[in-house]
Amino acid sequence: MSTVHRVGPLTGLEPGTSRKVDIDGRAVALVRIGDDVYALGDRCSHGDASLSSGEVWCDEREVECPKHGSRFSLVTGEPDSLPATRPVPVY
Repeated sequence: MSTVHRVGPLTGLEPGTSRKVDIDGRAVALVRIGDDVYALGDRCSHGDASLSSGEVWCDEREVECPKHGSRFSLVTGEPDSLPATRPVPVY
């Protein structure tokens, strides 16, 4: 069973952008592409970097770690390149 968390209006997150929110003590990156919003763990699985500060790749449905350049799928959380080898959680 999934839980719904309201974090604000959709208009507060511009398409092609991301932002960090805190949900139950967990840092979550929200990423908006069109009218779709993705939620994933905000910390890169390779290093201590905020994914919500990284570049959003809309066509690929990925976000890039600003520290080391690994890109993570917004759908699965899987990294597509080194140095990250472990996925981040998706919600």
